[in-house]
Amino acid sequence: MTQKAKGQDDNNPLKKIIAHAKEYGFIFPSSEIYDGLQAVYDYGQNGVELKNNLKHLWWKAMTQMHENVVGIDAAIFMHPATWKASGHVDSFNDPMIDNKDSKKRYRVDHLIEDKASQYEQEGKANDAAALLDKMENLLAQEDYKGLYDLIIAENIQCPIAKTANWTEVRQFNLMFSTEMGAVADESGKIYLRPETAQGIFVNFLNVQKTSRQQIPFGIAQIGKAFRNEIVARQFIFRMREFEQMEMQYFVRPGEEMQAYQTWKERRMKFLTSLGLPAQKLRWHVHTKLAHYANAAEDIEFEFPFGFKELEGIHSRTDFDLTQHQNLSRTKMQYYDEETKERYVPYVVETSIGADRLFLAVLCNAYTEDKGVDAEGREKERIYLNLHPLLAPYQVAIFPLVRKDGLPQKAREVFELLRYDCRALYEEKGAIGKNYTRQDLIGTPFCITVDHQTLEDQAVTLRHRNTTQQERVAIADLPNKLGEVLSLRHWLKQLQ
Repeated sequence: MTQKAKGQDDNNPLKKIIAHAKEYGFIFPSSEIYDGLQAVYDYGQNGVELKNNLKHLWWKAMTQMHENVVGIDAAIFMHPATWKASGHVDSFNDPMIDNKDSKKRYRVDHLIEDKASQYEQEGKANDAAALLDKMENLLAQEDYKGLYDLIIAENIQCPIAKTANWTEVRQFNLMFSTEMGAVADESGKIYLRPETAQGIFVNFLNVQKTSRQQIPFGIAQIGKAFRNEIVARQFIFRMREFEQMEMQYFVRPGEEMQAYQTWKERRMKFLTSLGLPAQKLRWHVHTKLAHYANAAEDIEFEFPFGFKELEGIHSRTDFDLTQHQNLSRTKMQYYDEETKERYVPYVVETSIGADRLFLAVLCNAYTEDKGVDAEGREKERIYLNLHPLLAPYQVAIFPLVRKDGLPQKAREVFELLRYDCRALYEEKGAIGKNYTRQDLIGTPFCITVDHQTLEDQAVTLRHRNTTQQERVAIADLPNKLGEVLSLRHWLKQLQ
């Protein structure tokens, strides 16, 4: 039996995954030596590889596979008027409530959603659905008194104080602000961007003119965003500093719903291509639309804490470009050569959090394989069933022993493969323990160089998921691994 990650809780799948992520170099609490910073995390040596692989595949799927989608990288700091035009200054708020006994503040929707989850666990699916419907209606009407009354009626208690001694519901703006300028008296208030989309909208004219793209076309971006979440929770699912992968697709007015349906299909296909099972993904239709949208749906993933939003597909109409046009007094119009008219384009948005996708992939990959060995003893093997294109390392090479020329031969194999895939060379430790460690970080293939290799120029190739081993000629390794690690093959699946 392999050793479990430290701090593992057998009754809590998320705690197991959090412990595993820290133990094997995926995610660490930020500035942990100073007791950390709530809801801020650092990606370790394996985590940054997995996250970068996710971003790389998203970027390739968006830009390389679509001739009419290009990318940008906008600055985090933007002119303050940007956020006035977008509505964030006036309306980027969440209803909050304080418990008078614990002195803790909570988002109202989180408290009610937790109560609905409790109903679902008790087999009261109808009660859960009814509660969520009431909440959505009250949020849509901005009825904060009604939300307070709903919390009291449901006897929703503070998780810490275990009391329902609540204050009234109030709004709280989620933007981080800072000062720009060398002298305090002369400095101006600016914001850390709460989303990446506005960086695309303010660059619409620049990109369209310099790329010579014609409607319809899209602009993609990956970047950091910041939200002052009062109650950030559920590991990296909701953080104060996070990374978004967004694409804004500009279309003719009246053609947005066709594009909306097309991108819904494409985004679901992308997620399943990464190995996320279709049965763990579902659509959620927004009953309360954002002020800029005429249609919105989320793709939800079944995390250990329930189905939660993973990606949003929104039809944003012409709201953003029109708002920026009005406030900046710069025409955000497009001249359509085909129809011979000028108009402000409509926009369809796809937006997914890189951190949430990371968590979904990690949760789905974490596997406890229980069985019996050849002698009838119970055994358990833990491994990460990561898609080969996502794994931090795709192949690990070991010499059987550190003598007799085996390390030198193993190095030759490593040099043969390292330019075509992410390869790891390791000569310390026993082979069995090395296999186990690679299973725990998700490496799909391990290669062992033994004494027979010096005679027949073949190695032992071990497969992570099945632990099956086969003998493969060294000369055949690039082609054999290339079949599984082919980016070309993966991209063609998306067509």
